Amino acid sequence: MKRSLFTALAVLLAGSLFAGGIVTNTNQSAMYTRMGNRAATVGIDAVYYNPAGLTKLGNGFHFSINNQTIGQTRTVTTDYSSLLNYRDPDNNGEYTGEVSAPLFPGVYGVFKIGKWAFSAGFNPVGGGGSATYKTGLPSFEYLISDLTPALMTQGQDIRGYRVNAYFDGSSVFYGLQANVSYAINDMISVALGGRYVMANEKYSGYLKEIQLNNAGTWVPAPLYFSQSATAAAAAAAAAAGASTAVQTEVAGGALLTDPLTNAVAIGTLTSLGVNPAGMTNAVAIGTLNAMNAGYTEGAAQATTYSNLLVDQDVDAEKTASGFTPIVSVNIQPIEMLNIAVKYELKTSLEFTTSVAADKRGLIGVDNGVPVYMFTDGQKTNLDMPAYLSVGATLRPIKSLLVAGYYGYFFDKDANWDGREKLLESNSFELGLGAEYSISEKFLVSAGWLMTQTGATSDYQTDMSYSLSTQGFNVGFAWDILPLLQLNVGGQYVMYADGENKFEHDFASQGVSFIPVTEKLQKSVWAIGVGVNITLASKGK
Repeated sequence: MKRSLFTALAVLLAGSLFAGGIVTNTNQSAMYTRMGNRAATVGIDAVYYNPAGLTKLGNGFHFSINNQTIGQTRTVTTDYSSLLNYRDPDNNGEYTGEVSAPLFPGVYGVFKIGKWAFSAGFNPVGGGGSATYKTGLPSFEYLISDLTPALMTQGQDIRGYRVNAYFDGSSVFYGLQANVSYAINDMISVALGGRYVMANEKYSGYLKEIQLNNAGTWVPAPLYFSQSATAAAAAAAAAAGASTAVQTEVAGGALLTDPLTNAVAIGTLTSLGVNPAGMTNAVAIGTLNAMNAGYTEGAAQATTYSNLLVDQDVDAEKTASGFTPIVSVNIQPIEMLNIAVKYELKTSLEFTTSVAADKRGLIGVDNGVPVYMFTDGQKTNLDMPAYLSVGATLRPIKSLLVAGYYGYFFDKDANWDGREKLLESNSFELGLGAEYSISEKFLVSAGWLMTQTGATSDYQTDMSYSLSTQGFNVGFAWDILPLLQLNVGGQYVMYADGENKFEHDFASQGVSFIPVTEKLQKSVWAIGVGVNITLASKGK
């Protein structure tokens, strides 16, 4: 048996926590949180969004410190009727995970002098949260839930199961970015930069206290199967002994066609539930040999189940690092219009797994050799795909700024250990936003942003899934002092429902496959607060 009790732990956990592509975060400042469209900004957060636009800042130093507090709810609802949460009227097949990111920083610094601007930034460019599933996930239970009907078909009085399941996973890709920007003339600026990405994923969880209701009595599942293995082994031995006894009589002169008279064989067949009446010696030998083989196989299978259903813990970590080259162009053909284009090349990330020997997660036995979910030193791939950002701002009047954005993620060209092949298309973002100055010191802003994913049903799993979104932003900026600006924003993101449809291998026998549909849902909210400090002359 190679069916995993921790299947969910092996799939892609990392993903954009808020806005962006499947892996990439694009929500990188409080200004973003209040407006949602910063691709063509010439403000301090252009360190991330539009490095070439930094030449529009005034000469001197510019700093920005931001944090977002983000909450996400993930809900998986399965129609597999054997699961505990399906049969619980309070849950109806629903498994809920809470993702928390109380700290989601964005720190930027710029020094502008003449036609040059030198900048640096630090932010979570991927992941950034911790997901907790207090009752586990459907993947954790499919194998266990099959035990009740599978054993009942074998005549066992198994009336149900119970399990204590828990899972927590976190993922964050921190980026350290540096850029050099140059104004070719008043209209065109360019920038060249790079980002060093440090990626970390952690997985922890357990399946404990797995029990079966055997004729009304709760019994630990490992004990039930170890006792079944012992009983099956004893039956196999008895059948083998009885077969040998009959063969000995035949060797002593009895005919294979003679009626069965051996007392040991008759007693063994009767005790194992087979009526020996009318059997010849040949039929008895064949029947006993077949019973020996069947019970031997049953003992091996019961032993495997006994080993798999013991309390299991997983505590593994994956780390990787990579480099992202970044090029940027800013064009301001007229004073009221600004256009920006940024391209980030693919970031190759090869992860190395670190896990203790007793925290690897036993998932099966292959020819007597244990198979684990995680292997210390194992290599996996999860690239950050190339990313194209195109944006524009228009200021029709002094007090009003309108912004538009289009982002494209080259997901299918990334290496996700083959999972990228399950995408129907690359994902993209599209947005509109505006800000209006109520006074010289105070402005309000709002925005809309949508993301279209290219994930198919085959791509989705209960642990890792990508859904299309609609997000709305609102917030304000307040110039507290000439050198100090406060930005506050909030965003709520609604996700389209998704589905994961698959054929479940009932009881992991490779014989019966049951169609299962998992409904996948998400919702996200965020509050961003940031402070911009300017020690410079006014920009253009």
